[in-house]
Amino acid sequence: MFSIGDLSRRTGVKVPTIRYYEQMGLVAAPERSDGNQRRYGRQELERLAFVRHARDLGFGVDDIRALIELSGHPDQPCGHADSIAAEQLASVREKIARLKRLETELERIATCCDGKTVGDCYVIRALSDHALCADDHA
Repeated sequence: MFSIGDLSRRTGVKVPTIRYYEQMGLVAAPERSDGNQRRYGRQELERLAFVRHARDLGFGVDDIRALIELSGHPDQPCGHADSIAAEQLASVREKIARLKRLETELERIATCCDGKTVGDCYVIRALSDHALCADDHA
């Protein structure tokens, strides 16, 4: 059995986050010791590691909940899990594309400035007037 501190150290998940995951139903409420301390078993440790890895990959709570539910049915087809992962991949790719647009625009405005004073600064003018941007990066 593990204390909540042991679980935190083994998974790298902070104690308040473990409690939050319990409240969200991602990790089962643990047994309690006679002193009312949370006591976790190997299954909770593995579940928390699963949740942490899913969060590291950017999955939302609802998707993690669905994946946990799917994991409880090992003989079922995995098409739904695949589609959840594919949706997350599309979301990540969309974020990357947006970040590339931001990078391009920031590089452009950071290198366009030839002003000697803030009053002549292209960065300040571009931030004040979106029309000075090369494209829509929002």
